[in-house]
Amino acid sequence: MALKIINAALILFAVFMGIKQGWAMLAGKSEMLEMFSKWQLGKTSVAVLGAITLIGSVLVLFPKTFLWGNFIMAATILFIIVLHLSTRDLKGVAIELPFFLLSWLIIYLQHPLYAR
Repeated sequence: MALKIINAALILFAVFMGIKQGWAMLAGKSEMLEMFSKWQLGKTSVAVLGAITLIGSVLVLFPKTFLWGNFIMAATILFIIVLHLSTRDLKGVAIELPFFLLSWLIIYLQHPLYAR
């Protein structure tokens, strides 16, 4: 039971961060546009990535779409990690890596409401 509570807290944290970052990208916040501009990604590309992140975050909440949502979130984070690596920004990779690993940990622990 304690593991389910911990996993639920991790899921809520991941969903909160996904919605927060996805909304910032979709809304075209200046910090996001500045970060992505160094990889020649424009406002439209950032907005699309933000929409994908938001969709993945919402899908994580439901047991039937939990796996797909986590894969989408992990894929978007991995994309950002690759962009950081393309400019040899190891600090950026270090910031994104825990969130990438969190997606895989949540998948491993499974959805707390999933009937086994």
